[in-house]
Amino acid sequence: MPSKADTAVARTIGIDTGKNTLHMIGLDEKGAIVLREKVARTRIAARFVNVPPCLIGIEAGMASHHIARELTELGHEVKQVPPAYSKPFRQGHKNDFRDAHAVAEAVERPSTRCVPIRPTGSWICRRYTACGPAWSAIGRL
Repeated sequence: MPSKADTAVARTIGIDTGKNTLHMIGLDEKGAIVLREKVARTRIAARFVNVPPCLIGIEAGMASHHIARELTELGHEVKQVPPAYSKPFRQGHKNDFRDAHAVAEAVERPSTRCVPIRPTGSWICRRYTACGPAWSAIGRL
């Protein structure tokens, strides 16, 4: 079984987001699994501090923008993949590690369209301006 020290050889890392935990799969140049790990959501930035910069694919969702911003600050190239685009790469029955593996394979493809990372606070302006002109003044404060 791959260990935590093997992240130095991982070229691509796929992350499947969950409620409290994130499941990670690391792939080397040949596509072999060199990392298989479950990390608490609050510990993800600390886990990647000593990992050399690599391509990280994360399943797109509401909280994935925050995680993507944290990992980008650490020097990694982060791409968010919609779940519908990673589904064809899943092998066998659905579980979190297989979803992470599918995300890692999908992010390596140049034809996969990824979700752009939203900057901090962009959802606040959208929410207020969508409610109507009365709330748009509050959103500009």
